[in-house]
Amino acid sequence: MTTSTPRHTEETDRPQATFSEKVVNLRRVAKVIKGGRHLSFSALVTVGDNQGRVGIGLGKADAIPDAVRKAVANAQKNLVTIPLKGATIPHLVRGKYGAAEVLIKPAPTGTGIIAGASVRAVLEPAGIKDVVTKSLGGQNPINVTRATLAALKQLRSVPQETPTSQPAPTPSGTGAEVSTT
Repeated sequence: MTTSTPRHTEETDRPQATFSEKVVNLRRVAKVIKGGRHLSFSALVTVGDNQGRVGIGLGKADAIPDAVRKAVANAQKNLVTIPLKGATIPHLVRGKYGAAEVLIKPAPTGTGIIAGASVRAVLEPAGIKDVVTKSLGGQNPINVTRATLAALKQLRSVPQETPTSQPAPTPSGTGAEVSTT
């Protein structure tokens, strides 16, 4: 008689992070068929752990709860880790998806999230607290959220300066050097 050992997968060994989810957009869509219209629902959801991980997902089903459940599962599959600098982002980024374009700028502490509803729905679950954004171009919520995620994917962490580093040399021609004649 052999005893089976439990299989350890990545999901069981890793502690489950608690994700916050937010429904960004909920649509009733209709497909015209021979007998009339077939109604179904489309849900756009963002999930995040408030520590730099965020994802967006789209789910479609005949009932609203099923569409939201599918969207959450899709969003958790597509999580992206973004670097944070305190409560803001390290540098200015611009993302584009379709006709939507989103500009995201870092802001000082206490500013809050200055953004529209679709952009805010991506930034809040990511754990970003202070940022200024501008949505340019299209206003379709699906494209705006995807443009926001595209912008966040472009973020790179800024290397920390060490306090013992040498000061930067002054460029020539600034009048700082002394000439001997």
